[in-house]
Amino acid sequence: MKYLNFATILSLLILNGCNYLNVVPENDIETIETIFEKREQAEDWMKTCHVFLTAPVTSVMSSPAFTGADEVVAGEYVRNQYPAFEGFFIGDGLQMSQEPYGNVWKNTQFYAAIRYCNVFFENIGHVYNMEQVEKNIWTAEIKALKAHYYFELMRRYGPIILVPENIDVNADVEKMQLPRSPIDSCVNTIVRLLDEAIPVLPPFNQKDMSHKGYYCKEGAAALKAQTLLLAASPMFNGNKNYANFVNKAGEHLFNSEYDPEKWKKAAEATEEAIDIALQNGKKLVEGNIKATTLLSKMADIEYSVLARNFEHDEALQMFMPQMSSTSTFWSFKTLPYFRSTDPDYATSNQGCFAPSMKMVEFYYTNHGLPIESDKEWSYGARYQMGKEIAPDYRDVVPLNMDVLNLHLRREPRFYAHIAADRCYWQMGPSTTDLTLVMAYQGERFGTQSTVINNSVPQNLTGYWMKKGTYTNVKPARYGADGLNGNVAIVWRLAELYLMKAEAWNEYLEIPDYEHVYAPLNEIRKRAGIPDLETSWISYSNEPNKIKTKAGMREIIRREWNIEFAFEGRRFWNLRRWLTAEQELNEPLYGWNILGNSAEVFYNHYSEPVPVWKKRAFAAPRDYLFPLRAEEVLKTNCVQNPNW
Repeated sequence: MKYLNFATILSLLILNGCNYLNVVPENDIETIETIFEKREQAEDWMKTCHVFLTAPVTSVMSSPAFTGADEVVAGEYVRNQYPAFEGFFIGDGLQMSQEPYGNVWKNTQFYAAIRYCNVFFENIGHVYNMEQVEKNIWTAEIKALKAHYYFELMRRYGPIILVPENIDVNADVEKMQLPRSPIDSCVNTIVRLLDEAIPVLPPFNQKDMSHKGYYCKEGAAALKAQTLLLAASPMFNGNKNYANFVNKAGEHLFNSEYDPEKWKKAAEATEEAIDIALQNGKKLVEGNIKATTLLSKMADIEYSVLARNFEHDEALQMFMPQMSSTSTFWSFKTLPYFRSTDPDYATSNQGCFAPSMKMVEFYYTNHGLPIESDKEWSYGARYQMGKEIAPDYRDVVPLNMDVLNLHLRREPRFYAHIAADRCYWQMGPSTTDLTLVMAYQGERFGTQSTVINNSVPQNLTGYWMKKGTYTNVKPARYGADGLNGNVAIVWRLAELYLMKAEAWNEYLEIPDYEHVYAPLNEIRKRAGIPDLETSWISYSNEPNKIKTKAGMREIIRREWNIEFAFEGRRFWNLRRWLTAEQELNEPLYGWNILGNSAEVFYNHYSEPVPVWKKRAFAAPRDYLFPLRAEEVLKTNCVQNPNW
């Protein structure tokens, strides 16, 4: 039998004509039927169904969510040398309809993948050397996958074109040019696909190794909850900005009336997903033992986002990335750019992606509170120097040494995620690999230049990102050791706890323990901070904040920003919360990296300095991605508002 590689299969499905919704030229139908004669070729087709999704969802290069918000700072060097990191250009306000950044609405991307899925549904029954049970499982995996394509399209573009089946190649052009469907229809279609898939899908711990990168029961349940949470959120629930948005048929694509029951549906779906996950052995990553309690918690936090060989307690869905590790994972752009004579030097490590000051200040104090809300933490003196004397911080912060107060008495997630000046960073398996970060100009971690130099990698804020890296892997060994066997986590259990708290808080008149506090406390316990009530009642200057819906909304959103920092969630969350224009029009701040002393580096202990000013988010236009202008003309499809 003739073997068809990816390029051949792709050529069968992607047309050069005016529409991307029909399937294949008539003389190729027999070829597709031939593919589905045997299990081996059907599985090749199934693999190809997945390849379109992994990079736009998991790659820090291909997914604009990782670099398109205000979490990561990079300068002209990155934009000039690595223009494929399109998220930075979206964050700079340079999105356009002529050639949109992050474009997946085209005939070589997600709609090609949806056609692949439809062909699979039409033909899997013809495979003769498969049991029906296996056919049913594969079909459920592809139903969940198709639902994920729809979900990703929906959160980028809003109302999408639904393609329940491929259109006959001989159909009139008018029949091929389907209109965009109302957002509620899009949501219902995704939920229906997942409701059909979930009962059939095996849990992750029962899947064959060859299919662990395909949807499992826990992952599909999480995707259903994600879809309903998005539908309940302000962007899609009662958004007056889209009251007059209609498709070519004149149908209103949004219901501009707010429906609180959508939050209840999201909450119940999230609880169902949590139950499925727990029943099948999923749990938050905990129990690492290190020399101190703080180091143990930091290890739990570190490994909550790192998976190898599909082994992970917390991950509900994992994908095997299709792209190279240098573009899929953070480490090659976040690990320090050491001199070539440094023993930890690696040509691939550029250190030119840096956490923003906003993210540094988002993290809690050791009491589990925002730095501005902790009455025992010196917020007004955060840019002054201080000293740590408590042995609890051994091997994390040097004792009895001048350290910026902003870096002292912070929560374990801060120390696990952020490498700050004059704090320690474990950069290898040995005790001798405990490294003091020294970030002033001319120092080991600092820039060697005396100017901001756009021709070489530079860390612009004076902070480094630890998240997504391994403390037991030396920086020079990442290519050989650190990422071998890595997989990308798509959904994890901590996210469901946050979703449950958010959805119930929005639905209930007054937040309660069972629905709102308890799920947050699961995350806080793993993070090594006090429970919600203890933190806010005992240590905060706003003890009543947790008693109101508005107060808890702010707290829950802060928990999102911390727990899922640098995981591509904030980009989407700011959009679904309709708060992006408040957050994404501000300059990004850091320290004066050209300073060769503490006083100059820390801007005379006054305040951080702007390090990137090209920021723009135009509301309401930028809440939805634009369709490519040429695509709109070819398909007779209505463009998103204001584009």
